[in-house]
Amino acid sequence: MEKLQARLVGAYEHPTRFAPDKSLVQLHTEVALGAVADAGLSLSDVDGYFCAGDAPGLGPLSVLDYFNITPRYVDTTETGGSSYVAHVAHAARAIDAGLCDIALITLAGKPRSENKSASSVALALPADRPERDFEVPYGPTVPANYALCAARHMHEFGTTSEQLAWIKVAASHHAQYNPHAMLQKAVTVEDVLSSPMVASPLHRLDCCVITDGGGALIVARKEIARDLAKPGLRILGTGEAIKHQSAGDIDLTFSAGKWSGKQAFDMSGVTHDQIQYASIYDSFTITVLMEIEDLGFCKPGHGGGFVAEGNLISGRGKLPFNTDGGGLCSNHPANRGGMTKVIEAVRQLRGEAHPAVQVPDCKIALVHGTGGSLGTRHGAATLILACED
Repeated sequence: MEKLQARLVGAYEHPTRFAPDKSLVQLHTEVALGAVADAGLSLSDVDGYFCAGDAPGLGPLSVLDYFNITPRYVDTTETGGSSYVAHVAHAARAIDAGLCDIALITLAGKPRSENKSASSVALALPADRPERDFEVPYGPTVPANYALCAARHMHEFGTTSEQLAWIKVAASHHAQYNPHAMLQKAVTVEDVLSSPMVASPLHRLDCCVITDGGGALIVARKEIARDLAKPGLRILGTGEAIKHQSAGDIDLTFSAGKWSGKQAFDMSGVTHDQIQYASIYDSFTITVLMEIEDLGFCKPGHGGGFVAEGNLISGRGKLPFNTDGGGLCSNHPANRGGMTKVIEAVRQLRGEAHPAVQVPDCKIALVHGTGGSLGTRHGAATLILACED
């Protein structure tokens, strides 16, 4: 497969976790300005724009009107929280094809200030959604959908709540060094297990935070990247996949990451032991456990033992993950976490993560995002990123 030539050159995460005083499009604008500044560019340089369902109004039309720019290429791929991981690959391919030179990707949301959890949105599906009449009457909250996966994983493999709790422990260990993290206190396994049950077997601390905020990324043509102050990052491998309920024939013990991860590794030529850092979507602790297995870092059913050995903790384990605290502790803007996963991978590869959690000489990182619900229908997107040679 032909290697992508475009480079990931800019990243910015909004510092807020609560923004009642800002409009949604204002957040999109602020993260866009932050990302172009990080890349050493200006908004007027952008000629490609990528957004998903979080964009307000008429999506790209409304946002671009507010930005007052007129790019020559637009992509509105919507696969939930995995969209922004997929957008990096889409932007790189669009640039390599000559459709644009500098692409901007934005995410923003206000679920915390507007008191909108993912479950409240799921239970208020519009009438034109085909699943509405068949699922909403049964009250399928988002935690309940993920609890189905957790319960099945426990039944099939003997996974325990204590093992899942180690994922939160690792995330909180990293979050204590992030001044912007919503939850900055390090927790123990006992803390997780003693937190209230939300949807058995998932406790409250097995669930991600709900925050306002957003983030943005810049992808640019290789020749442009060479002239920028900060080195661009290579996009070695990409993969995307969709998994749904298959008319009832569904196996809840794995996700679409099983397919997107293989695509990314095959394209990159990288082996699992070369991955020095992993940003893994962490809507719930069970999400991380399943993705670690699906991406091939351990065999199916072995994820519980892997995480319980502390392998996700930076400076200690084999696979440092989500060193900003991730969605479990730091930030989950718009109920979509793929964007922040890419941003933290950029920090690690640039050596810009907090010194306490920075992976020494980090050269190759994996990013994985999911969108939708692992218990029903979802998309997955995987990236393998690397520093310049």
